[in-house]
Amino acid sequence: MRRASIISLAIIPLLVTIALSAEPQGPTDKPLGAAGPSRDRVDTGKSSAPSVEDADFKVITDRWRIGVPEDPRFRKGRLANPYRQNVLKGDYPIIGDRTFLNITLASESDLGVRRLPVPQDVSSRRPGSYEFFGRGRQETFNQNFIASFDLFRGSTSYEPVEWRFKVSGIVNINLLNVREVGITNIDVRRGTRRRDGFNGIEEVFFERRLGDTTKLLPFLRGRGSQKGRSPTFDFTSVRVGIQPFTSDFRGFIFSDSNLGARVFGSFDSNRWQFNLAHFQMLEKDTNSGLNTINFVETRFRNQQVYIANIYRQDTLVLGYTTQFSLHYSDDRATTEYDQNGFLVRPQRIGTVRPHRVRSGYLGWAGDGHFGRINVTHALYQAFGRDSFNPIAQRGTRINAQMGAAEFSVDYDWLRYRVGAFYASGDSRPTDGTARGFDTILDNPNFAGGRFSFWNSQGLRLLQTGVAVVEPRSLVPSLRSSKTQGQANFINPGLALYNAGIDIDVTPKLRGFLNYNYLRFNRTEPMETVLFQPGIRHEIGNDLGVGFIYRPLLNENIAIIGGTSGLLPGRGLTDLYSSNCNGTPAGCGAGRPTLWSAFLTVKFVY
Repeated sequence: MRRASIISLAIIPLLVTIALSAEPQGPTDKPLGAAGPSRDRVDTGKSSAPSVEDADFKVITDRWRIGVPEDPRFRKGRLANPYRQNVLKGDYPIIGDRTFLNITLASESDLGVRRLPVPQDVSSRRPGSYEFFGRGRQETFNQNFIASFDLFRGSTSYEPVEWRFKVSGIVNINLLNVREVGITNIDVRRGTRRRDGFNGIEEVFFERRLGDTTKLLPFLRGRGSQKGRSPTFDFTSVRVGIQPFTSDFRGFIFSDSNLGARVFGSFDSNRWQFNLAHFQMLEKDTNSGLNTINFVETRFRNQQVYIANIYRQDTLVLGYTTQFSLHYSDDRATTEYDQNGFLVRPQRIGTVRPHRVRSGYLGWAGDGHFGRINVTHALYQAFGRDSFNPIAQRGTRINAQMGAAEFSVDYDWLRYRVGAFYASGDSRPTDGTARGFDTILDNPNFAGGRFSFWNSQGLRLLQTGVAVVEPRSLVPSLRSSKTQGQANFINPGLALYNAGIDIDVTPKLRGFLNYNYLRFNRTEPMETVLFQPGIRHEIGNDLGVGFIYRPLLNENIAIIGGTSGLLPGRGLTDLYSSNCNGTPAGCGAGRPTLWSAFLTVKFVY
């Protein structure tokens, strides 16, 4: 042991001497990635500037583009390759040492087949048929081409960006093929096929970091603060323009990309985060769902949305985050027909009259884990006024509730989850209080999401201009359109019970099994609208399976597919079956079979 120590002490000075005498890196060495040219300039006129001939060191003016000697073990990146270091993907600065550009190009292709309950129009495709219900099979195709340019300044590995300017545009092509007229367009002469396209701007905003939160808000400094600076990078920023925002963990109340101004930040070593947001809502294109803003037109829908929320990490236990929020929507009286000619504001139900809906939401939500148990929950109280509800045919006061909870536990490659969702319904539709819960613009990732028939498909209430439920929503709100219609707080409400399994088959493939049991809380609003007494509560059993396949272990290529079906219960049978006795021939439709299947392919640069 002593001899080995002596040898080691003798070798160390020799290694140091070799390292000091090694030739500095040559100017021909290139960085591994597609770095582009250096953005720095060196003032060689200064006498103090070191010379490249200096034997002890060599000038490296750009620390981001340090070269690496040729080595067969290294694979160098290319400009067209987004998976390795690339100047177009924010890995190297494009201006100076601190300004970066991230360009994203994406293609999203979505193919869907479904069977929904639909009526025969006054001009039936099947002359001589006496049955009210038509053929409900439909095929859809939706293609989005997305281009995004994100220019930002700052070392984001250590601190929030100093400023950011981002623009994202989408070119959309959508196709719909149905079996009955009057679905693709109010004009039955348009037939059963619709091909449409639209291009819009989904993001264009400027973000600026205002400074340390403790300097801007001195009462948050606490003890030991030196001139209000935050050594833990607690910050406050402002973002103005068209921007995406989801107001809670699962998107229960508001989840959209729209025109607004937002102040956000953190304090107490990032244990607290906050948002203050105001949105001047843009009108949506009917068939693509995109904002109607591009280089040709900009349309507003005369609705203001205000949101304030605050998050607290590690509440009660490590790993659990709680949130408190306040939403307010002022949707003023307007008249609007969608691009297919259907009236969407006010909704074509009851007494049709433009009206103003002012609704507020006081909420508490949480997400995290208690030991091995993963928990997500939300509770909301809605309040406000509707100047003239078309079902009540009078002004109403809003008093409605929503609750949701999900518990899951992981066993190796399996996650077992159970959950429940509740939205209050209205038992007295014509009185002065609206008790049915509705949202502002929801997009919930809950109870199966796209792998649930109820959550992914829209069911229209026949003989009316409203829906039982809209796509990407859980609440049966009897509104004309989720994106273009107004909230309606006289509706049946919902009780949903969920169970599912998420399966990590391989690191690249994840599978999903989902089951929902659904019931209307109250059926009186639908009985009033349809003049049909005795509608029962059971909606039915919703079964879904699906998968997400990521061949490159990231989101640059993703294939998502699934199928789901709804076995109608007695309540849905009451809504979507004929009450005739089979005479004359062709009458007497039974309980419908509802199903859907989809395949989505995403490519991202």
